Amino acid sequence: MSDRQTAGRILVLTGHGKGKSSSAFGMALRAAGWQKRVCVIQFIKKASRKTGEVQAAERLGIEWHTMGDGFTWDSPDLERDKATTRRIWQFCREKMVSAAYDMIVLDEINAVIAWGWLEEAEVVQWLQVEKPASLHVILTGRDAPAALIAVADTVTEMVEVKHAFQQGVRAMKGIEL
Repeated sequence: MSDRQTAGRILVLTGHGKGKSSSAFGMALRAAGWQKRVCVIQFIKKASRKTGEVQAAERLGIEWHTMGDGFTWDSPDLERDKATTRRIWQFCREKMVSAAYDMIVLDEINAVIAWGWLEEAEVVQWLQVEKPASLHVILTGRDAPAALIAVADTVTEMVEVKHAFQQGVRAMKGIEL
């Protein structure tokens, strides 16, 4: 098998449509099914928020870290959220260089980069220089920066055509939760 076939990939899931995190979690599930070591790190969601994917991950042995301060439109303290983001990024780097995983999902990292909470150049440089060669990294979130898209092996943009939320339907267990 060629080095290209065994090299870890960088995948970016972006856009304003639904399904970025769900797609990443589907790949995490697929990897776990092949006995790959998987870690998911969430930048925005709060640990107190109960979701089906976290419950499933626990059953499947997928390591899961929900580390954010919650959705930004609810935040009373954006400076605290920025500091939390920096701590999460440090945690991500430690996990990525630990050699303990085959795949790491960085959920909503694209958004925090777009908001200026993490330096785009720092993340891109880290992926190009420091990322272990065999590690697959999946980065999700709206508004992925061009430099991140340029270093990725695969980029998918989700486009919203229609969403139930626009008709007043709230998040539902098994669909969004």
